[in-house]
Amino acid sequence: MDSFHTSVLLKEIISGLNVQKNKNYIDATIGGGGHSFEILRLGGIVLGIDCDKDAIDYVGENWKLESKRCGIPEKNLILVKGNFRDLDKIAHLNNFDKISGIIFDLGVSSHQLGAAQRGFSFQKEGPLDMRMDQDLNLTAKDFIYALTKGELYELFTKLGEESNAREFSNLIVMARGVKPIETTRDLAMIFEKIPSRRVWGINRATKIFQALRIAVNDELNAIREALPKAVNMLEDEGRILVISFHSLEDRIVKRAFLEFEEKNMGKIITKKPITPTKEELGINRRSRSAKLRIFERNI
Repeated sequence: MDSFHTSVLLKEIISGLNVQKNKNYIDATIGGGGHSFEILRLGGIVLGIDCDKDAIDYVGENWKLESKRCGIPEKNLILVKGNFRDLDKIAHLNNFDKISGIIFDLGVSSHQLGAAQRGFSFQKEGPLDMRMDQDLNLTAKDFIYALTKGELYELFTKLGEESNAREFSNLIVMARGVKPIETTRDLAMIFEKIPSRRVWGINRATKIFQALRIAVNDELNAIREALPKAVNMLEDEGRILVISFHSLEDRIVKRAFLEFEEKNMGKIITKKPITPTKEELGINRRSRSAKLRIFERNI
């Protein structure tokens, strides 16, 4: 599984889910399938969703082999290409109810970051794309050209939490008037002109790329829409587990869980988010900003 995506907080997710045989679980962001395969090995039945066709194809091929190897019925994993904001519809269409647990592993997969042609990373030369779902119409390049200087400033401030948003939006508007900004490298090079382009070891382009990726995929609205649906789909003592990777996502999850608790829908299991161990950080550097929050439904 590691060639596609290393699952973050795998032990903590499985422990938090309290997987039971023949119970139904939804992996709303299946990625490389690491979390799902562990649930299946423990006897759970999984509906795996991902908006990235590459992920669905990869997991489907691997599951054919893994199910035979482990002696698990292949039908115990249902795979659907879709956006988790449509979680309820997808479950309904697949006759998947009485849900015992739902996982959201937010952020970008190792595969997406590593595939230059997907355009997620400024460390690899590729088209300015950033679409998790390649059927979407708008790419990061479209945002770079369609937005005014003020709109770019707002985007980088709100979705990138970038303190130099004004300077960066000015630079982009000037640069696009001189020559086309076609690739990830073209965009990243704009910021190389700024003295001291690293702040606390973070490349200046990081937050700009984050903001564009979130905008292209409408990530924050998808989370806001999905969580209330998820909590209503759970059976008694069913759990939602969310791994977030930056403060914008984590804030939405924290607020949603507090709201569910205030409405007496259940209880927050994690008073403080669970973070990776030193051992995991040593194995998977990309897990460093991961935070896991868990909510339990009580009916």
